[in-house]
Amino acid sequence: MIKKQFLAVGLRTVLVAACLATAASCNPTASDNGTDATENVADEDERKLRPLTSENAVEVLRAYGQKHPDSLVTIMTRHGTIKLRLYHDTPLHRANFIRLTKAGFYNEGEFYRVVKDFAVQGGDSDERKMRQGSYKIPQEFNPGHIHKRGALAMARYGDERNPEKESSSHNFYIVTGKPVGLDELRAYEAQHNMQYTPEQIQTYLAVGGAPGLDTEYTVFGELVEGMDVVAQIEQEPVDGTNWPRRVVPHVVKVVKE
Repeated sequence: MIKKQFLAVGLRTVLVAACLATAASCNPTASDNGTDATENVADEDERKLRPLTSENAVEVLRAYGQKHPDSLVTIMTRHGTIKLRLYHDTPLHRANFIRLTKAGFYNEGEFYRVVKDFAVQGGDSDERKMRQGSYKIPQEFNPGHIHKRGALAMARYGDERNPEKESSSHNFYIVTGKPVGLDELRAYEAQHNMQYTPEQIQTYLAVGGAPGLDTEYTVFGELVEGMDVVAQIEQEPVDGTNWPRRVVPHVVKVVKE
């Protein structure tokens, strides 16, 4: 079961963003399938998904990103549709998300973790048949992209086993945090050795988010429509591990602009 594959790392501020604890063991590598993931990757059949490895993931994603500049996606759920825009200045994360989306990988996933006033996490499922391989994505931290309410970011293993803060290959989350105080923001600036712009401070004060995750997890997109849908997902009854008692499947599609 997937529940056994996830770790709650550290404090509440990193609870939702913890990644698969056994991803390497449950996902086959490219060599397991006898395929070469770098072969014609930019033109690969989007109905198939060549599993990647830590050795070829960056090369493959760079090539794929150049071939596929898409940046707008929708996530459809029983509560409605969420629209997200992916950032081009986080190219590996954007390419990875688009690649998995076009292959239909996320259509076998669900929102499987919900922490109210913090985040909803999706991308995986016990029912998945497709395998993406055991790889991680190098972090692409950008001071211009913060964990504001509606931010899209990638989950990851905790620092103890992942000091480079590399992202999960597929687990993502959408931030739902509430407004925070100025003193709290100043504390996070000192803790993370960073400085927010006046605009970012105003966003956290007025809109909200999860500043405790800044410089810790890669933000690679943001919600443009459907925060009311995310809010409904956030209201799903959960068990003691923040797992929705009723499955919340999602279907992810690329939208042409």
